Amino acid sequence: AAAAWILAWMGGLAPLSLFGWDLDLGWVGGVLAAVYLVWLLNLYNFMDGIDGIASIEAITACLSGALLYWLSGLNGPAILPLLMAAAVGGFLFWNFPPAKIFMGDAGSGFIGIVLGGLSLQAAWVSPPMFWCWLILLGVFIVDATYTLIRRLLRGDKVYEAHRSHAYQFASRKYGKHLPVTLAVAALNLCWLLPVAYCVAQLGLDGALGVVIAYVPLVALAVRYHAGDLEDRH
Repeated sequence: AAAAWILAWMGGLAPLSLFGWDLDLGWVGGVLAAVYLVWLLNLYNFMDGIDGIASIEAITACLSGALLYWLSGLNGPAILPLLMAAAVGGFLFWNFPPAKIFMGDAGSGFIGIVLGGLSLQAAWVSPPMFWCWLILLGVFIVDATYTLIRRLLRGDKVYEAHRSHAYQFASRKYGKHLPVTLAVAALNLCWLLPVAYCVAQLGLDGALGVVIAYVPLVALAVRYHAGDLEDRH
């Protein structure tokens, strides 16, 4: 229902530029966008499993998105991600490892669908910015999607709780949440933001930018056994 309301409010999915082709998917795009929003809502919930990680992801993605808007001369659209970053920043004070409070399903689901809405809004404001948001959210998108695909192929009951995401294996390997949370921040700011900058400012094709950004993230998911059975590690 929330996904449908967001799409109705913004007029559906904007035309997208894909490898140099302009695509207007019409009602099919609306259906795909609804699935995208519902998936982001759920994957953000899945990825909120260690102290600070969901907060850090939201803050770094929103600040990066606002920066790219500002560099593109789009000051108005930068306000919403700045507000989101400020709100989550206040929460992070209590959620930073070792956390004293947690988001829960309501908090993580809300952030997930709002970030999805911001990315779809970006497509109407400036088509390359949609791809920039996909790049900036890459850590969560890749880990959650890769894990889900592996569990589906294995025949797992994907609606049941599990601890087989890459970030969960990594936190158990290092025995702490903090190194993994800080690593997500570093990936977002030192890898994903520069690739998104190339899309927004230097003319790199958006879809190609997503591919370039995601390849190392998939390698990390493989490295940390995303989707493996929990008792193997």
